[in-house]
Amino acid sequence: MSIGKVDGPQEPPKTMDYDLWCGPAPYKKPHRKSPNPAYGTVHYEWHWIWDYGNGDLGNQGIHEMDKARWGLNKNHLPGTIMSVGGRFGYVDDGETPNTQVIWYDYGDCELVFEVRAWPSKSPYPGKKSPGGTGHFVGNVWYGSKGFVVCPNYTGGVAYDNDGEVIQSFDKGGDHFGNFIKAVRSRKSSDLNADIAEGHLSSALCHLGNISHRLGKQEELDKKSTAFGVKSADDAMKDMADHLKANKIEVAGLKYSLGRKLTLDPKTERFIDDKEANAMLTREYRKGFEVPEKV
Repeated sequence: MSIGKVDGPQEPPKTMDYDLWCGPAPYKKPHRKSPNPAYGTVHYEWHWIWDYGNGDLGNQGIHEMDKARWGLNKNHLPGTIMSVGGRFGYVDDGETPNTQVIWYDYGDCELVFEVRAWPSKSPYPGKKSPGGTGHFVGNVWYGSKGFVVCPNYTGGVAYDNDGEVIQSFDKGGDHFGNFIKAVRSRKSSDLNADIAEGHLSSALCHLGNISHRLGKQEELDKKSTAFGVKSADDAMKDMADHLKANKIEVAGLKYSLGRKLTLDPKTERFIDDKEANAMLTREYRKGFEVPEKV
């Protein structure tokens, strides 16, 4: 949803410590408004401002990215990352992409992640798969003998390649309760997942955005095979069709053709790319510095 445009900086609410809220990020007065009056000038819409947020890839996306990596059984980062996308159809103060395709190459498998701000048809394949229209938030894992669909907040369903249901799965337990239990016990062994899992899944979001922000502007209708990989190029074509279906003119529309990044999963550093490595951290505001080793 667009956050609209405001004439200039706004005063943060007097009921909050805005300096503490900004933390290590630059201290800048809010310059945005929310379509939801309950959020005011500060809350939630910070997701779409680079100084504070990382777009929907790091907002809702992190939850789905975590499940995606879990389903792929990957406890390390991929070797290659590339993003395409942009902020389409909005004229507002938001900065982050609202439409994005990110490709992650693990060598023996791929992860293709999509962000869409506009209504779209469900991607469930198979005539007997659940679906319909509207936003789909979730994961689809494809294997040689079938696929598994896991919508947000629900369980999952495994299908064969003909779309016949093989097995259904219930959703997991009380993760909030599990976290509170571990806080109270002070035992990391009580956690369902170690903090390292959160790091890896969050890093996937940051890696995609680094590629995006180091990209160059291209015309969307000029090149539909930007990735050079069928799975990601198909998703890019679907992205263009998605925009057209929502009455967004694609001809001449500029998008960010992200830099193809090569990462060393062991060191978690980009190979021969100082510009990308500089974006693995940020300049911390005085008083909120995070040391190299904690």
